[in-house]
Amino acid sequence: MSTRAASPPPTRRLRALCAALLGAVLPLLTAMVVAAPPASAAALTEVTAFGSNPSGLRMHLYVPDTVRQQPPVLVAVHYCTGSGPAFHSGTEFARLADQHGFIVIYPSATRSGQCFDVSSPQALRRGGGSDPVGIRSMVSYVENTHGADPDRIFVTGASSGGMMTNVLLGNYPDVFAAGSAYMGVPFACFATTDGSGWNSACANGQISRTPQEWGNLVRGSYPGYNGARPRMQIWHGTEDTTLRYPNFGEQIKQWTNVHGVSQTPSFTDTPQASWTRTRYGGTGEQAPVEAISLQGVGHSLPMGGQAAMTIAYFGLDEPGGDPDPDPDPDPDPDPGTGVCEVAVTTNAWNTGLTASLTLTNTGTTAVGGWTLGFTLPPGQAITSGWNASYSPSSGAVTARNAAHNGTIAPGASVSIGYQATHTGDTGNPTAFALNGATCS
Repeated sequence: MSTRAASPPPTRRLRALCAALLGAVLPLLTAMVVAAPPASAAALTEVTAFGSNPSGLRMHLYVPDTVRQQPPVLVAVHYCTGSGPAFHSGTEFARLADQHGFIVIYPSATRSGQCFDVSSPQALRRGGGSDPVGIRSMVSYVENTHGADPDRIFVTGASSGGMMTNVLLGNYPDVFAAGSAYMGVPFACFATTDGSGWNSACANGQISRTPQEWGNLVRGSYPGYNGARPRMQIWHGTEDTTLRYPNFGEQIKQWTNVHGVSQTPSFTDTPQASWTRTRYGGTGEQAPVEAISLQGVGHSLPMGGQAAMTIAYFGLDEPGGDPDPDPDPDPDPDPGTGVCEVAVTTNAWNTGLTASLTLTNTGTTAVGGWTLGFTLPPGQAITSGWNASYSPSSGAVTARNAAHNGTIAPGASVSIGYQATHTGDTGNPTAFALNGATCS
């Protein structure tokens, strides 16, 4: 996707875009293929009848030899000029699926240039048609045919796929738990009204909006939705000349506003030389928004090791139910009470806050089907949460385990958290009880 002036005809721009992107990405993918380990017996297969597919996408599916019970699902979306099979062979996601037991969906765009539609009015509203609807159908197909966990559906993508990651999180916040966008642009940044799929101003980093304006575009995709929003991880190289670096900051503005968290990082580190990672709304590995800036890097992501960081951000490297091919697995331990302790970290701003809770089973027997009761300070009300369900939103609250963390082994911990509003009291919750037993 080259950054050409707006004057050439759309067809010439698209050809140049495809050539530039192919030149940037193909050497990387070739190197990855050469370095790839021997394939497992599992193979990429095409699914041809997966549901509503208004734009004629193709679907390829990778199911490892051993998958988890009620497996998580990752949707991996390719770049322009690419395909699902090319993204499968040229990235690490299939190998990581072998390691961690999740299923990968690889959509393929079929229009000229093999770019996904992230610009039309149909694509930018929930159920409006075009590519997002077809990808949603792929997810439903895997949920229905493979018993996938509906609470652990994730999406990642590069370039055009990174843009589609932003679109899918905007259109389907009730479907995706988190996304990771490599070299993308904000939701609706590429919007056009002339039928063109290319937006030069956005590609060149010339569109800047306030956080509220960006957030409103996301919220306008699904009017009336008040549920939890997907977490977002953002990757961008400072020397990207195809989808320029200012789009990195605009995505941060958008998704921090969507989550109602401060644009001031609550955590900053350097996971590798020349990388800067910032987290917003929390300091943990699964903060509401995480952004990684790569100094001196162009339009060539993901590179080695980055896919594993995305899998860790999604929590797909956590146990969450051991891979088990036994069709009649042993039942979970009986629900019970146990000695417990809870550590809390709260980050507050203006009228909002996030709280991260680490619940540890300090007893000698496993605790299954757990609930954690606690009391919020007056004026606090939970608006969204992760790794548990919460009810009611204020006062004496009960957090109930998610499907992937329902058993806590002796000495083990689970991390959960929530976002809340407050009227001035930003104190920690109190009076913790695990399955009715008081925690320290």
